[in-house]
Amino acid sequence: MSTNVSDIVIHGGGPVGLACAAWILQKYPDAKLTLQDRNPIADADLANADSRGIALSHGSKLLLDTINAWPTECADIHRVHVSQAGRFGRALMTREELHQEALGHIIRYRDIHLALRQALRKIQSHSHHFVWQHIESASDGEHINARCVVHAEGGLFKKQDWIESGRDYGQSALVGLVEVENAIPHQAWERFTAEGPLAVLPSHYGPHILNLVWCGSPESSKKRLELNESDFLDALQKEFGSRIGRFLKIQDRRLYELGLNYRKHITKENEVWIGNAAQTLHPVAGQGLNLGLRDAYLLAETLANVFSGSTSELSKNHIQSSLENYAQSRKADRTTTIGLTDFMARVFTSNLAPVVIARGLALSALQWVPPVKTALARQMMFGKR
Repeated sequence: MSTNVSDIVIHGGGPVGLACAAWILQKYPDAKLTLQDRNPIADADLANADSRGIALSHGSKLLLDTINAWPTECADIHRVHVSQAGRFGRALMTREELHQEALGHIIRYRDIHLALRQALRKIQSHSHHFVWQHIESASDGEHINARCVVHAEGGLFKKQDWIESGRDYGQSALVGLVEVENAIPHQAWERFTAEGPLAVLPSHYGPHILNLVWCGSPESSKKRLELNESDFLDALQKEFGSRIGRFLKIQDRRLYELGLNYRKHITKENEVWIGNAAQTLHPVAGQGLNLGLRDAYLLAETLANVFSGSTSELSKNHIQSSLENYAQSRKADRTTTIGLTDFMARVFTSNLAPVVIARGLALSALQWVPPVKTALARQMMFGKR
């Protein structure tokens, strides 16, 4: 049990919690802030942690650059090719037509985690009231006395201790690293199959080693996990087709269950929920961490403004109303991103003829109606403003 007295406590030392702490301290170095982190104190202990590729938008890069938390190793996406297997309709997005440095970036989860820990340590040296508390379990720090409590302990779908609203998609994602012959550098592929999306994304290992995300039913995904390498590559080639080139090797296969879980209300009195603690999304559009980082940045702005004033005059009602204003400011972005991700996860797994036709028309519209493509791309990169 903690005896620290803080104005703000953040539960969760993952990327969203770390980023929120860093942005608060950057904006208000004297903040009385405690970060409760269940991860090891030493970075070396995380060096072999989660190595799956995470999609970060260019908007997230711009945010993380403000605290010098961008990893040195990442793979930029310059083009995105979207199609549906065995059906008409495709779209190609490029950085040139959108006038952006990149459409997105693929980074190993552990690399973004470590980059944020290192960035926070540098900021910590100027913040004498900041306490980085390493705890064994969530219950160790439950009783800390704080004026504002930020919940950033997210977790994966079906491994969370809360369920409010959402759906189980009846899908699992098989992820891994696949070697592709003559792969096109900086290109991401999203192929919609009868069972769900199949994505092949760049990696920092080089132009021919790509991140694979293959969504399907839990039964099919488990069978694919257990296939020998040759049979797995044959199945992947058959499902994806020859457009990308020949699949040569697969390594580091793992499974994740997929679903949507979100809170209708992200504040309650002096408490606020951000990142996966507020919403857990399907990876189809790669929006989960991006939405969480936008949560963290705008909450940090709110809390820095609240606590940098005269704390002697700071009432519980003022904190509560500030959090309610924050929640209102996040409503459009959350609603749009959750709705768009859920829509894509459901529509692109349907095999009903009218839906298949509509899907093809939608992809064609993206290709031939530039304003539609631009609007969707900007939502993916920067969120709803």
